[in-house]
Amino acid sequence: MFVIRPAGTGDQDQVSAMVRARADWLHERGLNGSDGWRNFAEDYGRQAADSGFPVWVLTRDDKVVGATCLYEESPAWFWTEAERAEPAFFVASTVTHPALAGQRVGYLMLRWVLDHAARTGKRWVRRGTWEPGLVRYYTQVQGWTIVRQKERDGVVVTGLARLAELQPDLGVRAAVAVE
Repeated sequence: MFVIRPAGTGDQDQVSAMVRARADWLHERGLNGSDGWRNFAEDYGRQAADSGFPVWVLTRDDKVVGATCLYEESPAWFWTEAERAEPAFFVASTVTHPALAGQRVGYLMLRWVLDHAARTGKRWVRRGTWEPGLVRYYTQVQGWTIVRQKERDGVVVTGLARLAELQPDLGVRAAVAVE
């Protein structure tokens, strides 16, 4: 069974290693993002170990197989003041271990976020990406809606949203932080 929990200091090395493995996997397939993830690997591991960052890890058999950041505020440069006033989570930096590629582990994590948001009084779950392939996947497979697109630093960013909703038969157990 998968368990999701807030990341702790003991997760730093596993998160960094998972992100490096994802970068290698992307590179081997000629997919976008490998350099960005490789450059971010050590920072993401440090963020996982820092209680000031809202990093959650998905584990199976006590091994980290996924991670995501779950912010209480949506970025002000993209989301309107009215949108930001609504209770929401903003999902960022979601990554899964490539050993589980094709098993929809990222989708499972995002379903948990939708469920967690509903259980904690949030109305929305938001995310953003600059990768057109992910926009197609999020909208066509996962049911996200495009809110708008904005250019930032020469890159077009797409903001997406979904209403928070309970997710029956989730297959993920939430646990408390493990240090």
